[in-house]
Amino acid sequence: MSKNFEILRKEMVENQIIKRGITDKKVINAFLKVPREEFVPENLKDSAYDDCPLPIGEGQTISQPYIVALMTEALKLKEKEKVLEIGTGSGYQAAILAEIGCEVYSVERIETLAKRAEKVLSKLGYKVRIKIGDGTLGWPEFSPYDKIIVTAAGPEIPESLLSQLSENEGRLIIPIGDRFIQDLILIVKKGKKIERNNLGGCQFVPLIGKEGWEE
Repeated sequence: MSKNFEILRKEMVENQIIKRGITDKKVINAFLKVPREEFVPENLKDSAYDDCPLPIGEGQTISQPYIVALMTEALKLKEKEKVLEIGTGSGYQAAILAEIGCEVYSVERIETLAKRAEKVLSKLGYKVRIKIGDGTLGWPEFSPYDKIIVTAAGPEIPESLLSQLSENEGRLIIPIGDRFIQDLILIVKKGKKIERNNLGGCQFVPLIGKEGWEE
């Protein structure tokens, strides 16, 4: 018997997100609306709302719900902002951004994941532009971006991404560290000045590319 995903979604938001200190109403509402079960493999649907990351194939994962919420809230998103996501993966994070009302551009290096995400997002009615390519180089054509979110861990912040971030309090969030353990780093760009904040430890798949890790 299939689980009631709507009930599981509400419980996930209450127990994993609100109770851990996420307060942004836009973020909470997006998590209540986006059907996470659509973004996980068929055999893992019943685990879609578990408090952990899940494999989505190609050695990649869909992040733990709380981490997605934490990163999303840290961006302080506003409707109609232009957001660049590096690492489309399952498409779940892109759906959350689109649900909040952002104009979403997403780069994914693995074609099978990009195409699957595109199909799910389109089915659910989310408009997200997806490009297959090296995410460490960003997507210069549509820059500058108000916000940039990187869902894979780099050894340092790619210069290309910094250069594509708006100077008008643009915010960029990225896990930085080695291939196994990282810190979640939030960058705020004011003119040429860069503020760097550490939001705590995390664990992500490696950011592969010219300005990231070698494959």
